[in-house]
Amino acid sequence: MKQASQRTAGGIRRNVVFVTGTDTGVGKTMLTAWLTRHLRALGTDAVALKPLCSGGRDDAKALHAANGGGLALDEVNPWHFRLPAAPVLAARREGRGVTLAEVVAHASAVTLRFEMVLVEGAGGLLSPLGEGFDNRDLLMALRATPLLVVPNRLGAVNQARLVLGALPKPLQKRAVVVLVDQRTKDAAARTNASLLSELEPGVLICPLPWLEATANGIPARGVKALDEVVKRLQG
Repeated sequence: MKQASQRTAGGIRRNVVFVTGTDTGVGKTMLTAWLTRHLRALGTDAVALKPLCSGGRDDAKALHAANGGGLALDEVNPWHFRLPAAPVLAARREGRGVTLAEVVAHASAVTLRFEMVLVEGAGGLLSPLGEGFDNRDLLMALRATPLLVVPNRLGAVNQARLVLGALPKPLQKRAVVVLVDQRTKDAAARTNASLLSELEPGVLICPLPWLEATANGIPARGVKALDEVVKRLQG
Protein backbone atom coordinates (compact mmCIF):
# COMPACT_ATOMS: atom_id res chain seq x y z
CA MET A 1 0.00 0.00 0.00
CA LYS A 2 1.29 3.41 -0.92
CA GLN A 3 1.45 5.47 2.24
CA ALA A 4 0.18 9.04 2.15
CA SER A 5 2.73 11.83 2.43
CA GLN A 6 3.38 13.15 5.94
CA ARG A 7 4.25 16.70 4.88
CA THR A 8 2.74 19.50 6.92
CA ALA A 9 -0.16 21.47 5.43
CA GLY A 10 -2.62 23.73 7.22
CA GLY A 11 -0.88 23.02 10.53
CA ILE A 12 -1.73 19.29 10.60
CA ARG A 13 0.15 16.35 9.12
CA ARG A 14 -1.38 14.42 6.30
CA ASN A 15 -2.73 11.50 8.26
CA VAL A 16 -5.31 8.74 8.63
CA VAL A 17 -7.38 8.49 11.80
CA PHE A 18 -9.45 5.38 12.48
CA VAL A 19 -12.49 6.03 14.68
CA THR A 20 -13.55 2.96 16.62
CA GLY A 21 -15.33 2.36 19.90
CA THR A 22 -16.14 0.05 22.76
CA ASP A 23 -19.44 -0.91 21.12
CA THR A 24 -21.97 0.13 18.52
CA GLY A 25 -24.06 3.22 19.27
CA VAL A 26 -21.43 4.94 21.41
CA GLY A 27 -21.19 8.15 19.39
CA LYS A 28 -18.60 7.32 16.73
CA THR A 29 -20.53 8.95 13.90
CA MET A 30 -21.38 12.05 15.92
CA LEU A 31 -17.75 12.56 16.88
CA THR A 32 -16.42 11.78 13.40
CA ALA A 33 -18.84 14.25 11.79
CA TRP A 34 -18.16 17.04 14.27
CA LEU A 35 -14.41 16.49 14.18
CA THR A 36 -14.45 16.59 10.36
CA ARG A 37 -16.45 19.83 10.37
CA HIS A 38 -14.11 21.30 12.97
CA LEU A 39 -10.96 20.38 11.06
CA ARG A 40 -12.40 21.89 7.89
CA ALA A 41 -13.32 25.06 9.77
CA LEU A 42 -9.69 25.28 10.92
CA GLY A 43 -8.55 25.15 7.29
CA THR A 44 -7.58 21.48 7.15
CA ASP A 45 -8.61 19.60 4.00
CA ALA A 46 -10.24 16.74 5.91
CA VAL A 47 -12.91 14.22 4.94
CA ALA A 48 -14.56 11.27 6.63
CA LEU A 49 -15.32 7.78 5.34
CA LYS A 50 -17.58 4.99 6.56
CA PRO A 51 -16.53 2.24 4.16
CA LEU A 52 -19.11 -0.29 5.34
CA CYS A 53 -22.68 0.27 6.53
CA SER A 54 -25.43 -2.23 7.27
CA GLY A 55 -29.06 -1.61 8.13
CA GLY A 56 -29.16 1.81 6.46
CA ARG A 57 -26.86 4.63 5.41
CA ASP A 58 -27.75 7.31 7.96
CA ASP A 59 -24.21 7.31 9.37
CA ALA A 60 -22.68 7.63 5.92
CA LYS A 61 -25.07 10.45 5.03
CA ALA A 62 -24.07 12.35 8.18
CA LEU A 63 -20.40 12.06 7.22
CA HIS A 64 -21.16 13.00 3.62
CA ALA A 65 -22.77 16.20 4.88
CA ALA A 66 -19.82 16.91 7.18
CA ASN A 67 -17.43 16.61 4.24
CA GLY A 68 -18.95 19.66 2.60
CA GLY A 69 -19.11 18.12 -0.85
CA GLY A 70 -15.57 16.80 -0.83
CA LEU A 71 -16.71 13.27 -1.71
CA ALA A 72 -19.75 11.66 -3.26
CA LEU A 73 -21.88 9.51 -0.95
CA ASP A 74 -20.72 6.34 -2.71
CA GLU A 75 -17.11 7.38 -2.07
CA VAL A 76 -17.85 7.94 1.61
CA ASN A 77 -19.63 4.59 1.80
CA PRO A 78 -18.89 2.19 -1.08
CA TRP A 79 -20.33 -0.92 0.63
CA HIS A 80 -23.82 -0.84 2.16
CA PHE A 81 -26.23 -3.63 3.01
CA ARG A 82 -29.85 -3.81 4.10
CA LEU A 83 -29.66 -6.24 7.04
CA PRO A 84 -29.01 -4.52 10.42
CA ALA A 85 -26.26 -6.94 11.41
CA ALA A 86 -22.49 -7.17 11.24
CA PRO A 87 -21.47 -6.14 7.70
CA VAL A 88 -19.96 -9.54 6.97
CA LEU A 89 -23.31 -11.25 7.69
CA ALA A 90 -25.33 -8.57 5.91
CA ALA A 91 -23.14 -8.97 2.82
CA ARG A 92 -23.54 -12.74 2.84
CA ARG A 93 -27.32 -12.35 3.02
CA GLU A 94 -27.12 -10.46 -0.27
CA GLY A 95 -24.70 -12.92 -1.84
CA ARG A 96 -21.89 -10.41 -1.70
CA GLY A 97 -18.48 -10.29 -0.09
CA VAL A 98 -15.98 -7.60 0.86
CA THR A 99 -12.24 -8.14 1.22
CA LEU A 100 -9.71 -6.21 3.27
CA ALA A 101 -7.71 -5.45 0.13
CA GLU A 102 -10.71 -3.78 -1.50
CA VAL A 103 -11.42 -1.53 1.48
CA VAL A 104 -7.76 -0.62 1.94
CA ALA A 105 -7.41 0.24 -1.75
CA HIS A 106 -10.40 2.56 -1.61
CA ALA A 107 -9.36 4.31 1.60
CA SER A 108 -5.75 4.62 0.42
CA ALA A 109 -6.85 6.28 -2.81
CA VAL A 110 -8.80 8.85 -0.78
CA THR A 111 -5.80 9.60 1.45
CA LEU A 112 -3.86 10.72 -1.60
CA ARG A 113 -6.43 13.46 -2.27
CA PHE A 114 -6.85 14.95 1.20
CA GLU A 115 -4.72 16.19 4.04
CA MET A 116 -6.50 14.18 6.71
CA VAL A 117 -8.91 11.27 6.37
CA LEU A 118 -11.07 9.99 9.23
CA VAL A 119 -12.23 6.42 8.71
CA GLU A 120 -15.14 5.32 10.89
CA GLY A 121 -15.42 1.62 11.60
CA ALA A 122 -18.62 -0.35 12.14
CA GLY A 123 -19.36 -1.59 15.65
CA GLY A 124 -16.53 -2.15 18.10
CA LEU A 125 -12.85 -2.79 17.42
CA LEU A 126 -13.19 -6.55 16.94
CA SER A 127 -16.52 -6.48 15.12
CA PRO A 128 -16.17 -8.38 11.82
CA LEU A 129 -16.42 -6.22 8.71
CA GLY A 130 -15.84 -8.58 5.79
CA GLU A 131 -14.50 -11.99 4.92
CA GLY A 132 -11.61 -12.66 7.27
CA PHE A 133 -11.11 -9.15 8.65
CA ASP A 134 -12.40 -6.83 11.36
CA ASN A 135 -11.96 -3.20 12.36
CA ARG A 136 -8.59 -3.87 13.96
CA ASP A 137 -7.27 -5.44 10.75
CA LEU A 138 -8.40 -2.43 8.74
CA LEU A 139 -6.92 0.01 11.25
CA MET A 140 -3.57 -1.77 11.10
CA ALA A 141 -3.57 -2.05 7.31
CA LEU A 142 -4.16 1.69 7.01
CA ARG A 143 -1.42 2.46 9.56
CA ALA A 144 -3.93 4.78 11.14
CA THR A 145 -4.00 6.59 14.46
CA PRO A 146 -6.65 4.90 16.66
CA LEU A 147 -9.33 7.22 18.02
CA LEU A 148 -11.33 5.28 20.59
CA VAL A 149 -14.81 6.51 21.53
CA VAL A 150 -15.93 5.47 25.03
CA PRO A 151 -19.18 6.45 26.78
CA ASN A 152 -18.16 8.12 30.04
CA ARG A 153 -20.10 6.08 32.57
CA LEU A 154 -19.67 3.22 35.03
CA GLY A 155 -17.68 0.50 33.26
CA ALA A 156 -15.82 2.86 30.93
CA VAL A 157 -12.39 2.12 32.39
CA ASN A 158 -12.75 -1.62 31.90
CA GLN A 159 -14.16 -1.21 28.39
CA ALA A 160 -11.46 1.21 27.31
CA ARG A 161 -8.68 -1.00 28.69
CA LEU A 162 -10.07 -4.07 26.94
CA VAL A 163 -10.01 -2.28 23.60
CA LEU A 164 -6.58 -0.76 24.20
CA GLY A 165 -5.28 -4.20 25.19
CA ALA A 166 -6.52 -5.60 21.88
CA LEU A 167 -4.31 -3.16 19.98
CA PRO A 168 -0.67 -3.93 19.14
CA LYS A 169 1.72 -2.13 21.50
CA PRO A 170 2.84 0.52 18.97
CA LEU A 171 -0.79 1.45 18.28
CA GLN A 172 -1.61 1.57 22.00
CA LYS A 173 0.98 4.33 22.36
CA ARG A 174 -0.56 6.32 19.51
CA ALA A 175 -4.17 5.88 20.61
CA VAL A 176 -6.41 8.79 21.62
CA VAL A 177 -9.32 7.95 23.92
CA VAL A 178 -12.35 10.26 23.80
CA LEU A 179 -14.54 9.89 26.88
CA VAL A 180 -17.99 11.07 25.81
CA ASP A 181 -20.16 12.37 28.66
CA GLN A 182 -23.69 11.01 28.85
CA ARG A 183 -26.83 13.08 29.34
CA THR A 184 -26.75 12.26 33.07
CA LYS A 185 -23.39 11.81 34.79
CA ASP A 186 -22.96 9.00 37.29
CA ALA A 187 -20.32 9.03 40.03
CA ALA A 188 -17.81 7.07 37.92
CA ALA A 189 -17.97 9.63 35.10
CA ARG A 190 -16.27 12.19 37.33
CA THR A 191 -13.23 9.98 37.97
CA ASN A 192 -12.90 7.84 34.83
CA ALA A 193 -10.46 10.14 33.03
CA SER A 194 -8.01 10.38 35.92
CA LEU A 195 -8.23 6.66 36.75
CA LEU A 196 -7.73 5.65 33.14
CA SER A 197 -4.73 7.96 32.87
CA GLU A 198 -3.28 6.37 35.99
CA LEU A 199 -3.80 2.81 34.73
CA GLU A 200 -2.76 3.49 31.12
CA PRO A 201 0.13 5.96 31.36
CA GLY A 202 1.00 7.54 28.05
CA VAL A 203 -2.45 7.04 26.53
CA LEU A 204 -4.02 10.37 25.60
CA ILE A 205 -7.42 10.92 27.22
CA CYS A 206 -9.78 13.63 25.93
CA PRO A 207 -13.08 14.23 27.77
CA LEU A 208 -15.95 15.43 25.57
CA PRO A 209 -19.01 17.08 27.18
CA TRP A 210 -22.53 15.92 26.40
CA LEU A 211 -23.59 17.67 23.21
CA GLU A 212 -27.05 17.63 21.70
CA ALA A 213 -27.16 17.04 17.96
CA THR A 214 -27.90 20.22 16.01
CA ALA A 215 -28.35 21.12 12.37
CA ASN A 216 -26.49 24.38 12.96
CA GLY A 217 -23.08 22.84 13.45
CA ILE A 218 -20.98 22.21 16.51
CA PRO A 219 -22.36 23.61 19.80
CA ALA A 220 -20.08 26.31 21.14
CA ARG A 221 -19.20 24.43 24.31
CA GLY A 222 -17.95 21.50 22.24
CA VAL A 223 -15.42 23.53 20.28
CA LYS A 224 -12.85 23.65 23.09
CA ALA A 225 -13.05 19.89 23.57
CA LEU A 226 -12.66 19.28 19.84
CA ASP A 227 -9.66 21.62 19.79
CA GLU A 228 -8.09 19.35 22.40
CA VAL A 229 -8.74 16.25 20.30
CA VAL A 230 -7.15 17.94 17.26
CA LYS A 231 -4.13 18.92 19.34
CA ARG A 232 -3.72 15.34 20.53
CA LEU A 233 -3.96 14.05 16.95
CA GLN A 234 -1.32 16.57 15.88
CA GLY A 235 1.04 15.41 18.60
